[in-house]
Amino acid sequence: MEQETRSRTNRRRRTRGGGAGDAPKREVNYRHLRNPFPQMGVFSDDRIAAMHDSALRILEETGIRVLLPEARQIFARAGATVDEDTGMVFIGRDIVEQALATAPKSITARAATRERDLTLELGALTFQCGAGAPHATDLERGRRPGSGRDFREFVQIVQHYDALHMMPPVVEPQDVDTNVRHYFTMESQLTLSDKLPFVFSRGTAQVTESFEILRDFRGLTDDQFRADPHCYTVINTNSPRVLDTPMAQGLIDFARHRQLSIVTPFTLMGAMAPITVAGAVTLSHAEALAAIALTQLVNPGAPVMYGTFTSNVDMKSGAPAFGTPEHFKASLAAGQMARLIGLPWRCAGGTAANVNDAQAANETQFALWGCLMAGATTIIHAAGWLEGGLTVSYEKIITDMEVLQMVAEMCAITPADPDEIALEAHREVMPSGHFFGCTHTMARYQTEFYQPLVADWSNFGTWEENGRRTASDRATGIWKKILRDDLRPALDEVRVEAMHRYIEKRTAEGGAPPQS
Repeated sequence: MEQETRSRTNRRRRTRGGGAGDAPKREVNYRHLRNPFPQMGVFSDDRIAAMHDSALRILEETGIRVLLPEARQIFARAGATVDEDTGMVFIGRDIVEQALATAPKSITARAATRERDLTLELGALTFQCGAGAPHATDLERGRRPGSGRDFREFVQIVQHYDALHMMPPVVEPQDVDTNVRHYFTMESQLTLSDKLPFVFSRGTAQVTESFEILRDFRGLTDDQFRADPHCYTVINTNSPRVLDTPMAQGLIDFARHRQLSIVTPFTLMGAMAPITVAGAVTLSHAEALAAIALTQLVNPGAPVMYGTFTSNVDMKSGAPAFGTPEHFKASLAAGQMARLIGLPWRCAGGTAANVNDAQAANETQFALWGCLMAGATTIIHAAGWLEGGLTVSYEKIITDMEVLQMVAEMCAITPADPDEIALEAHREVMPSGHFFGCTHTMARYQTEFYQPLVADWSNFGTWEENGRRTASDRATGIWKKILRDDLRPALDEVRVEAMHRYIEKRTAEGGAPPQS
């Protein structure tokens, strides 16, 4: 009953106040979503069990190469067999099973304000836009290497939309030196957004400094910072079966401070993984289990999310492909694996298209539906992604947000109380009449329906008179207005100044180099 009441409030809430004659405004709450769609599977339960068992056998019998000596020592102390000459670690299923027993099934991630906090568990639904791209593009400035300006502008755009729940590293700010880049990205996120921030896992020095900046900016004690995750990182394994030094160190650093790691093997069928869906998902599952086990060996109960990003390649060129039937099926299988082990998990959309065109829209939406039907807790690359992750498009973020907001609308309860059934309206309108002017319609027409973000519902003549503008053209005007409005969260200026002093001091001292 409480969930239904809250959902109705989210769907129907109106603004109050304002001057005389102000039109009612339709307000919604996209900040806390639950997946309303029935979850699908691609394999039978016995085949999922067989794939899980095969993943455990891979870890036990063939092992995973772990490049960080400290991580190998942690596994060895837990009883894993370690070959120091090759770096191979053979992880028994007892270690994995114990890790799955201590990994939390529900995670409360703390943002700057409680209304931005996230509950990450099976059934919850959160979105991120495209992340980690080396390039940015828009219709006015063209395709270019990602810059500090792009990074900050993307933070502002992500902050604007409640249906984007976390702050990802949309592009790499390549004009900012790597030894001070973590200062720049943290300062940008904390001053321009109140959403859950991202921290790069590029060595203990940079991670520790980022934690300290965040802790002090939020006004937290060490114990308060460790009580719940206040930031997150994404850990990618190197398929097949390699956990490299920065990623292993990131798992350790985040687990020790009880901050959130989202584990994500990136497995492409036919390239870094077997060519079959079952084989690729089995490999991804094995790598994810190894990484999850490391976090729990470091600090039992440390927050960690299961993850996958599995698609296929074009076997003619070797290029990655996304939004394919195989990508969709792999997402469904990953969802079955996540439900088997009971952990919150991330999935990913994407497209191989080079521009924001029909191919980009089709592949992105098809991949998105794979994640939704799989029951993903967090869907990354849900907006803006192009070129298989090489570029994020300003216009594509906007056009993709249209779909994400419509999905968010589907998450609300559709009420059917007497007022919605509208018996009086049925009595008021005579046969062959219309409901345009009836009392029920007039009371609701300004607030009842979802209002499009970028879609143009005018007829052809009106569209032509208005300049024949495409969705991408209209999206340009939308993102430019977001940047022009420059709406920022309220900040404690004392803490802002203290952060700036810290960054200036550490920059003068040389910053902190990333770990290789």
